[in-house]
Amino acid sequence: MAKEEGKLVAQNRKAGHDYFIEDTYEAGIVLQGTEIKSIRAGRVNLKDSFARIQNGEVFIHNMHISPYEHGNRYNHDPIRTRKLLLHRKQINKLIGETKEAGYTLVPLKLYMKNGFAKMLIGLGKGKKQYDKREDLKRKEAKRDIERVFRERQKM
Repeated sequence: MAKEEGKLVAQNRKAGHDYFIEDTYEAGIVLQGTEIKSIRAGRVNLKDSFARIQNGEVFIHNMHISPYEHGNRYNHDPIRTRKLLLHRKQINKLIGETKEAGYTLVPLKLYMKNGFAKMLIGLGKGKKQYDKREDLKRKEAKRDIERVFRERQKM
């Protein structure tokens, strides 16, 4: 289980709504040229991104890093496939777990840690429509209970 610390740059809020996150891993990212400057400026979008294991390596697809404004010809393709850096044991574990039906690798957060860009990826299982409705009911009930407690404390 990875612990997230440092400055949060981007977060995939839809991931918690669409997946049951079973386990998380912290991974480094292989970046080119001016990509780190764009990340530090917070110009990253994880909305439609996903991770996939290919040839024993983990790659992230569709993560949008906007081109750096002052990068001119050194800029990069905003949605290119980027390699994630994980330990061999972690990759082997992920290979075994993603072969099971319904498991997928979902990027959860992108943050800075000790000057390096790190990504928190989660091993998730897709939620069905009725699971999403159950979560909404649970959240609304919790909100109502908290509202009643706040009103009682004011009295």
